[in-house]
Amino acid sequence: MTGMAAQDGAIPGRLVVAGLGYAGTAVAREAVAAGWRVAGTARDPARAAAPPGVEVLAFAEAGPAIAAATHLLATAAPGEEAGDPVLAAHGDAVRAAPDLRWIGYVSTTGVYGDRGGGWVEETTPPAPMQDRARRRVAAEARWAAFAGRLPVDVFRSGGIYGPGRSVLDDLREGTARRTVKPGHAFSRIHRDDIALAVLAAMRQEREPGLRVLHLVDDEPAESAVVVEGAARLLGVEPPPAVPFEEAWPKMSPMARSFWGENRRVANAATKAALGIAWRHPTWREGLAAILREERGKGAP
Repeated sequence: MTGMAAQDGAIPGRLVVAGLGYAGTAVAREAVAAGWRVAGTARDPARAAAPPGVEVLAFAEAGPAIAAATHLLATAAPGEEAGDPVLAAHGDAVRAAPDLRWIGYVSTTGVYGDRGGGWVEETTPPAPMQDRARRRVAAEARWAAFAGRLPVDVFRSGGIYGPGRSVLDDLREGTARRTVKPGHAFSRIHRDDIALAVLAAMRQEREPGLRVLHLVDDEPAESAVVVEGAARLLGVEPPPAVPFEEAWPKMSPMARSFWGENRRVANAATKAALGIAWRHPTWREGLAAILREERGKGAP
């Protein structure tokens, strides 16, 4: 594939991950392993659990590192007033960075709003319904403004899961819910597949321009189906099935906002553009991999 050819000839550079959260840390870990010089930001560096080889910077003091970067990945969510926090604090450093060759921004598939269970492609226009999704669209537009002189990748991510953050943990803690709403699907992505996609994108040599990529696996699935499958993997009984109509009155406003939207997110164009296949094509492989890692049989 073209994407793979571009990756093979690329030279690792200086990556700044603006936001060493769950996904950002996975990207940083994979980039270090691939030979990149990596720095990441944290609000409180003393509390950041950064992978070995990653320089941790206080977010407020990250301007010089951003100005010296060849690649920049922004993962932080926009605020209600200031908008995108990286551009609010370090926009001048981004604009002045002389060696910057690529920008990536991790957004959300929530920008598509409710599609009645229909599919959205990478070319589908956003139609956000929630205020937080509208802020994401605004942040995407601010990052897209750099596409006149740089390659800019906007990664729209589904629900992120992985070790320490999955339905397996919810089942063990007794907090899992099996809410049944036939035909209502969620799109998900394993944390390590986010790292796979971002590294593939960084390795490509592209002309300036904006590209929208979908970080979702190959199978949008109903929540109850995933809970049942996870329970089988653990060898435990799933929680009682609760019809959606019965669960709705007890849901938090955040939960209602997720359940109030139903869409299936396509990924074929993304995988073709990057020349990749997911390590965890569906939630089944993803959850099984988490269990193998926990039991010491998988890669760390």
